[in-house]
Amino acid sequence: MMESRTETLAMALAHAEEEGNTILPPSKQEGGLSVEQAYAIQMQNVLRRLKQGERLIGFKLGLTSDEAQKHFSVFEPDFGHLFFNMLIEEGEQVDLATLIQPKVEGEIAFITGQDLQGPGVTLVDVVRAVQWVLPAIEIIDSRIRNWEISAADTIADNASSARVVLGRAQRFSGEWDLSLMGMALSKNGEVLLTGAGAAVLENPLHAVSFLANELGKHGQVLPAGSLILSGSLSGMLSVEPGDFFKAEFDGLGSVTVRFGRNDAQ
Repeated sequence: MMESRTETLAMALAHAEEEGNTILPPSKQEGGLSVEQAYAIQMQNVLRRLKQGERLIGFKLGLTSDEAQKHFSVFEPDFGHLFFNMLIEEGEQVDLATLIQPKVEGEIAFITGQDLQGPGVTLVDVVRAVQWVLPAIEIIDSRIRNWEISAADTIADNASSARVVLGRAQRFSGEWDLSLMGMALSKNGEVLLTGAGAAVLENPLHAVSFLANELGKHGQVLPAGSLILSGSLSGMLSVEPGDFFKAEFDGLGSVTVRFGRNDAQ
């Protein structure tokens, strides 16, 4: 039986990740790529990973800043799925041989303590549901050549997900104004990027309500215990072997990650 175009593109992205290579942007291939088709491709690979025994632990938001949305000519964020094997322990060196063309972002992460069922999830609902807040470094990667991506391309590619490093969790207080939380992202001891929570949909908690409501459109619940990466507070930084990154968040703490390369000889 002939594979559908969705299955063909999903398999091409999965093979690219497994083999450490890239493919041409699906959006530039014959037939183009709509956002709806892109999420169908993403879900093909999510289901494949689940069938292989991988454990889904949460979600990541992307395109959460005005700048990113203008760049991609979109008007809302996108999201991808996070799996347990994407987690990197702080202090563990990330092997660049397992990635393709990674970049680093500083983000505020959440863990929910209650289910959230959209549509109709409000900021008040999110404040009640979020149990923990954490400093995070997201290591994004693209299985698409030279990061030549449209919004649909990154959605198909699981929102460019790759790895996640989490700092120490703090119990979330609804009194925190996360829109004012500042962040400094340094590379090898030099601060190169700064940002604040307001860069993420004006408040990172809005990322959680958006996600819950999007999942709700498809009859899905955002379950208690979900890890949610709310989106980058600044731009992204490229990575080379030996690089050391630190993301420091006002009142929340910091998280670090180091990169090396362990290519087989």
